[in-house]
Amino acid sequence: MNNLKADYYNSFFSHIYVEKSVADMPDTVRILNKFPQSHIIYIDHYKDVFCRSRQSSVLQHRTQNLIIAKKENNLVYAGAPVCQSFGNEHFYYTSCMMNCVFDCEYCYLKGMYPSGNVVLFVNLDDIFDEVYKLLQKHPVYLCVSYDTDLLAVENIFGYTKRWVDFAERHTDLKIEIRTKSSCEKFLKEIAPSDNIIFAFTMSPDEIISKFEHKTAFLDSRISCIELALDKGLKTRIAFDPMIYCKNWKSVYTDMFDKITGRIDLNKLLDISVGTFRISAEYMKNMRKEEPFSAAVQFPYKNDNGYYHYPDEIMRDMEDYMVSLVSRYVEKDKIFLWERQEK
Repeated sequence: MNNLKADYYNSFFSHIYVEKSVADMPDTVRILNKFPQSHIIYIDHYKDVFCRSRQSSVLQHRTQNLIIAKKENNLVYAGAPVCQSFGNEHFYYTSCMMNCVFDCEYCYLKGMYPSGNVVLFVNLDDIFDEVYKLLQKHPVYLCVSYDTDLLAVENIFGYTKRWVDFAERHTDLKIEIRTKSSCEKFLKEIAPSDNIIFAFTMSPDEIISKFEHKTAFLDSRISCIELALDKGLKTRIAFDPMIYCKNWKSVYTDMFDKITGRIDLNKLLDISVGTFRISAEYMKNMRKEEPFSAAVQFPYKNDNGYYHYPDEIMRDMEDYMVSLVSRYVEKDKIFLWERQEK
């Protein structure tokens, strides 16, 4: 993971807002002890800070603050249409953290949330209880790191390990942990499990440098995959989202060659491929916030409320990546998001 220290003005989590109702919870106390220099402000509800008007999620990402809160009402959600289900019938996701310490310009969270600050819900056991209730009805495939990158802050919050421990106690639960971080230390401490899938989003360094600020560079992500496979961990690679640039074919070819030079793709659980797509509502908000981002201001096609690249570009990019991957693995291990959903 790249350095998370803020580039401007305040330090990382210089201000921490704490809901009064969770102030004495063990996780709250543990986390506050990690930031003895931070200013602590007690509040009634996280939305009083997170949902204030006239905020800029883009500017707040530069010096993020932390809000510690209790998650209420909906704790587990049905899988979104733009997300891969990988053939799982009972597909869900959950968000024990809102927003991400990484700063990808194209991230839909900047269009979904009014704030760039991070909200951590410390009532994780309540989410576990909700998942347990679902498991009484049917098996569950659960993504725990779609709306954030839990591994990026594992050294602070420790939630990924708790999800791993919970999954190992329930044979009908399968969880996916997706990341753009460098997480070798964590991977070294985890034992192989049929219930846990580590998914690494792969991007060329050119795309990482331009659009995926603070994330791990390609070499670090490859090193994590090597370690995970050597340990026998279930591992997935996601060429998703692919981001268009003028020389996209050579850029993605170079990336793919670097990956296959170090990784045996046949050892992977599967591989997903997809180009960038986002809801029109989120994109509208993002374009106001990021007027100079090429990834955000691209002239996308609006198709039933979702923006994606024009059909020719989308097909060219996805088909090309599938053709590269198909040289190494059987096609039944390749998941193409758009065609799968149709």
